[in-house]
Amino acid sequence: MTNSGYRVATWPRRVAVLSVHTSPLEQPGTKDAGGMNVYISQTAVEMARRGVSVEVFTRATSSDQPPAVELVPGVLVRHIPAGPFEPLERGELPSQLCAFTSGVLRTEAFQEPGYYDLIHSHYWLSGQVGWLARDRWGVPLVHTAHTLAKVKNAALASGDTPEPRTRVIGEEQVVAEADRLVVNTEVEADQLVRLYDADPDAVRTASPGVDLERFRPGSQAEARAALGIPADAVVFAFAGRIQPLKAPDVLLRAAAALVRRDPALRRRLVVLVAGGPSGTGLEQPRLLMDLAAGLGIDDVTRFLPPQGGRDLVNVYRAADAVAVPSHNESFGLVALEAQACGTPVVAARVGGLPVAVDDGVSGLLVPTHDTEDWADALARVALRTGVRATLSRGAREHAQRFSWQRTTDALLDIYREAMRAFRGTALEVAV
Repeated sequence: MTNSGYRVATWPRRVAVLSVHTSPLEQPGTKDAGGMNVYISQTAVEMARRGVSVEVFTRATSSDQPPAVELVPGVLVRHIPAGPFEPLERGELPSQLCAFTSGVLRTEAFQEPGYYDLIHSHYWLSGQVGWLARDRWGVPLVHTAHTLAKVKNAALASGDTPEPRTRVIGEEQVVAEADRLVVNTEVEADQLVRLYDADPDAVRTASPGVDLERFRPGSQAEARAALGIPADAVVFAFAGRIQPLKAPDVLLRAAAALVRRDPALRRRLVVLVAGGPSGTGLEQPRLLMDLAAGLGIDDVTRFLPPQGGRDLVNVYRAADAVAVPSHNESFGLVALEAQACGTPVVAARVGGLPVAVDDGVSGLLVPTHDTEDWADALARVALRTGVRATLSRGAREHAQRFSWQRTTDALLDIYREAMRAFRGTALEVAV
């Protein structure tokens, strides 16, 4: 044991997970809740099943929230007061990092030395807190960015707001300080090294997974009946946060183009959009609805609130194709979930989506955001029965390659490696 109380272990006993701006208890698909929430909750539950205790620190957004909530046995979500008891925009959160950090450090101070074996921070705001806690506690910091400002700014949607310089600097600091940087794909690893000067020896890849027990093939007819959709409809679906980055407008424009090509399609077409406004989308929450009306397809477009549980599975199963037209996506959990349900995905060829979707096997990748290109791809999947059947089989097989069990195995290997390396550095400093 070092003077800091760091205890060597071949298996971490307890991990502190930092998620400042969003809680794993929140419903994905609205505000700031999305794939990161799923990632944190699913890997935490898997770690608990392996005997590793996980404590997730997140900012309290209501005075009614208890100080701690047990997600499952072995996973505790701690609500840390920092700023007003209300949701804040991400741009407002840097001013609350001191208060949040104080709450995290105070929690650890009431425990015995060496209480946490490792810190895993998610998103750059959490990384700033993790950087300080790492030095105070004498334990390694593992960081997952999930998205990168420089990458997002290079692929902005028209009219979207670029990420501020404050975030860029914050990310650069965290990249320099973290003991290990976890990325979803090799593409993201290259971006970290090339754009942020990350040490290649500190970067490790651990692809996200999918809950293969929850998301699995089922009756399309039953799913459509549950949603009130005719059995013979042509159904396109989008699931996720409503914001320019996710580009749900691309799906609406492509659907309108298909109706122009074949007016008779209107009688059968249903476009499902499941999610809530987020990010810059909060500034104009009705923008997508107004777009549907302007395109003349508001009669075939159905807007659903963020879906969870069986409802989300029904959305995927009901669709002939699920669209993921994001301008940037570090991976794309929606694509995996849909494919696990046997539904082909039409996705933008950006970020990690070429890993999440096997082009021509489990779905189609579109190299542009051009309306006609997307209309062609959607028509090929949904209007050609043989093509859809082939892609549906490929989607199921491709999704089987990913699971949260595999993701957790990879993370625990990275944790153990970080702990060994940190101990070695600590011993060198002591000598």
